[in-house]
Amino acid sequence: MIKVVQLQFFSESTGRAALRLHKAFLGNGIDSTIITLKQGINDDGKVIQKEGKMPKLKAWVDGKLQSYLTRNNLKEFGSFSYPFLGTNVSQMKEVQNADYIYIHWALGGFLNLSNFEQLAKLGKPIIFFMHDMWAITGGCHHSFTCGKYKSHCFDCQVFPKERNKDLSFKGFEKKLKLYSKYKNLYFVSPSKWLFECAKQSALTFNKQIFHIPNLLDASFFKPFDKKTAKQILNLNPNEIVLSFGAIGINSPYKGWTYLVEALNILFEEQDLKNISLLIFGSYYKKEIETAIPFKTKFTGHLSDEYSTVLIYNATDVFIAPSLADNLPTTVLESLSCGTPVVGFNVGGIPDMIQHKSNGYLAKYKDASDIAEGIKFCVKNKIKGYNLPEFDPNSIINKHLELFENIRVLN
Repeated sequence: MIKVVQLQFFSESTGRAALRLHKAFLGNGIDSTIITLKQGINDDGKVIQKEGKMPKLKAWVDGKLQSYLTRNNLKEFGSFSYPFLGTNVSQMKEVQNADYIYIHWALGGFLNLSNFEQLAKLGKPIIFFMHDMWAITGGCHHSFTCGKYKSHCFDCQVFPKERNKDLSFKGFEKKLKLYSKYKNLYFVSPSKWLFECAKQSALTFNKQIFHIPNLLDASFFKPFDKKTAKQILNLNPNEIVLSFGAIGINSPYKGWTYLVEALNILFEEQDLKNISLLIFGSYYKKEIETAIPFKTKFTGHLSDEYSTVLIYNATDVFIAPSLADNLPTTVLESLSCGTPVVGFNVGGIPDMIQHKSNGYLAKYKDASDIAEGIKFCVKNKIKGYNLPEFDPNSIINKHLELFENIRVLN
């Protein structure tokens, strides 16, 4: 039996991608274990939290260091990570016994580059499952329009007042040294966009890079009667319910300002009647409610997937105006529940949306086209569905092919 260990800071973060893959592995005869710094409520006995006070203390200190180092960064360019502290997990029996080691989002003080090297020294295949651009840049999680990662990061746009050999330069150098030293490092991108970025990065252009989408349990995320779903949430079943999901409304990645502009366009046109907005993942804020011209309801943080399935089914159109995204699982979830998605034609979003078929791809940073997409989906009664390449069995087979490719390469 193939044995896999997956490393993830929080077992339910990054859209639960690691946890879903873990459960799919177990369901297909692959022995999978997750090692995490923080467990979630949906974990089973095969999810192991790193015990002891020291790992959590290191994570707390690392968080403080990250906050200090990035205190003057330009927020519009998103997050930047330069990991200082981490925990050695290479001697854990689950790691020692594994045939393949997956590294998901393992920053936040869980693992640093020295810990990655400790794992690489074991000689086992190390698979970096890239949920953003961090593995192929000097430290930013999304480069936006910057292409310096294709040659060498320096003078980073995140730190406009720093010298040329800033944290991005140092982070790039550290990764270059690590990636060049070990031949047992492999990279997986869930989106075609990031796959192409990885092939162009000076860090990974000569590495083995694979494209395998995130996995979703379609037997759980499925459609049911919209009117019933609306009534359960105390929504008017005759209203057109639009929804938007984000933990941080003001995230530079999520395109909130474009959503507000699009909704104001709809309000001024008065082409669609009885619209309401459902915001999930975020708590009520007066300034947000004031900015929206339609009736708005906030769900707050959702800790279970049953609630998210209910919300997608109560939604007529899900809006994902992301300005920078890899393969957002919210889009997959919505489409799987039969709800169309309107989003910008950027990142991995075009992988999931077939324009005017299961949703609408709007021109990048064009709020009027987001409004047009909403109208199109409502008036044409567009139904959401996931494309064939997101079939769970197909994705598991791609992981099995990955294992076989690695075996042949070794």
